[in-house]
Amino acid sequence: MGTLNLKLKRLCLDDCTIGALSYGPDFRVFTLELSWFNNLNSHSCIPAGFYECEKTTSPSKGHCISIKNVVGRTHILIHSGNYTSNTLGCVLVGDSIKDINNDKTPDVTNSVKTMERLMLVVPENFILEISQ
Repeated sequence: MGTLNLKLKRLCLDDCTIGALSYGPDFRVFTLELSWFNNLNSHSCIPAGFYECEKTTSPSKGHCISIKNVVGRTHILIHSGNYTSNTLGCVLVGDSIKDINNDKTPDVTNSVKTMERLMLVVPENFILEISQ
């Protein structure tokens, strides 16, 4: 059996991008990103494609995953956070999607615990496959 990819299938909405992130047949969580805005730094989700990733620790985000070689972008991470205001183009993870701050936009729930679960299942280095 070959190496598993972390797979992100996402749906771009007017005010955000939501997705399902899976690793193998048994691990699935949800994601929240900014809307597509032509890959504009700090204002857009990243393009669909294949990306090398590695586990890392950020001084401000704690344990997270670095997404490498994003064209025109740097410091793209998968990290914890509940609202689009918690990201400048990174991918946030949670165990469900719902409006938790009553602003009528999707959020992700239980992000810190979901990030901890993700860090336990993925290897140190892997490929992220993002599709629309």
